[in-house]
Amino acid sequence: MKSPRRFLEKSRRWDTPRGFRFNQGRMSFQRMRPNRARSTFLLFFLTLCVAIIPRSAAQTATITYSQDFPGSDPAHYSIAVSKQGHAKYESAGKLSNDSDGFETYQHEFELSLKSRDRIFELARQANYFAGHVDSANSKLAFTGAKKLTYQDEQRIHSATYNYSRLPAVEQLTSFFQNLSATLEYGRRLIYYHRYQKLALDEELKRMEAQAKDGTLIELQAVQPVLEEIVADSSVLNVVRARAQRLVALGNI
Repeated sequence: MKSPRRFLEKSRRWDTPRGFRFNQGRMSFQRMRPNRARSTFLLFFLTLCVAIIPRSAAQTATITYSQDFPGSDPAHYSIAVSKQGHAKYESAGKLSNDSDGFETYQHEFELSLKSRDRIFELARQANYFAGHVDSANSKLAFTGAKKLTYQDEQRIHSATYNYSRLPAVEQLTSFFQNLSATLEYGRRLIYYHRYQKLALDEELKRMEAQAKDGTLIELQAVQPVLEEIVADSSVLNVVRARAQRLVALGNI
C-alpha cells in the first residue's frame, strides 16, 4: 500500500503542468519589462529636455520698446519683438481731433528677417541695455519717456531714457519710432475705411510720400488693411490704386 505522502507527491507532479517553473519565471520576467521600459523612456525624456532647453532659451528672447509722451499721438505705445520675429504692438491715442478720450489699438504681425536680425544685433552692441543709456543732459528737450527691455531665459535688462548718445540705442529708437508711425497709419486706415472713406485719399497720399522717403518701414505689417481697400469697389479707383502701390512697396 502506498503511503499518503508518496501519493500526494506523485499527484503534485501530475497535476502541475510541465514547465510551470519556467512559465513562472517567464511571467516574472515579463512583469519586469514594463518597469525597464518606463525607466528607459524617462531617461530618454530627460535627455531630450536637456537638449531642448538651450534652444528654447534662445527662442524666447524678446526686445520691447515703449514710449510715453503726453500730448503726442499716440500718447503711449509699445512694441515687443520675439527672436522668431513675431511682433505685438499696443498703443493709446486719439483717432481724430474730435475724440473725447484715448482709443486702444492692438496689432500682431511678423517682422522681416532683416529687421529682426538687425535689432537683436543692435541690442547685443548695447550690452542688452544693462547699465545707463541716458545721456543725462538735462538741457535737452523732453521727447518722451522711452524704455528698452531685453529678456530671455537667462537675463532681463531694462533702460529708461529721454535721449541716448549710444549709437546702437539711437538706431533702435529711430527704428521703433518709424515702425510705430507705419502701424499708426494702419490704425487710422482701418477707422477711415469703416467710417470715413473720403478721408482715405489724403491719408494714403501722405503715407505714400513717407514710404518713398524711407520714413515708414515694414509696410507688410499693414498689408491686410491695404488689401481690403484695394478689393473694395466702393472706394474711389485713385485711392485703390494708391493702396495697391503701397502693397507693392511692402513686398520689395
